[in-house]
Amino acid sequence: MGKILVCDDEKDIVSALKIYLNSDGYEVVCAYNGMEACEKVKDGDIDLVLLDIMMPGMDGVTALSRIREMSNVPVIFLTAKGEDTDKVLGLNIGADDYVTKPFNPVELLARVRSQLRRYKMLGSAVSSSEDSGIYRHGGIELDDNIKKATVDGEDVNLTKTEYEILLCFIKNKGKVLSPKQIYKDVWHEDPYGTENTVAVHIRHLREKIEIDPANPRYIKVVWGYGYMMEE
Repeated sequence: MGKILVCDDEKDIVSALKIYLNSDGYEVVCAYNGMEACEKVKDGDIDLVLLDIMMPGMDGVTALSRIREMSNVPVIFLTAKGEDTDKVLGLNIGADDYVTKPFNPVELLARVRSQLRRYKMLGSAVSSSEDSGIYRHGGIELDDNIKKATVDGEDVNLTKTEYEILLCFIKNKGKVLSPKQIYKDVWHEDPYGTENTVAVHIRHLREKIEIDPANPRYIKVVWGYGYMMEE
């Protein structure tokens, strides 16, 4: 099924998560601080990370930035209720999703399955609408064979979620996409209360592909409806 790293300084939470994940068929590796989590990822063979934000020593945000230097493994943040700022910050540095404590086991497992499914889809050969697997729009080029993005000839380091969102826009040039449509296409699950998650990822994507993110030339807002990449 997959190997999941669970990192939280509260041992009771780690134990509970391990029980939930084991019952769903996953192998679980445990860590209790950010440094230990980084070491586990460095050792390799981790398919997904569940990472607490508030931890002594190295917190989750710092740990995520270290993890992103060596891996694009999906990371789901574990946040305390009301940590909206931390949620946004986490997504801005490369987290793929978050769940709020106290978490619902059913929701948690659904999000884990969704992230692993997307990760495996992007890691394998994915059929494209173009025989060559190359998608171009303006100065953007996506090589879907190797999941590589360039803008104006320069390599751009996108997370897997950002890559999928950009590919979704290029495949739907000229169409207005609502946040719910984007979430459904990229996350492959029912969109419910997901507008903020989509908005944060798009803002971060713009920071990487736009010369002036405040005045985007590629991904534009259609007020009241969603977003569009003009043809």
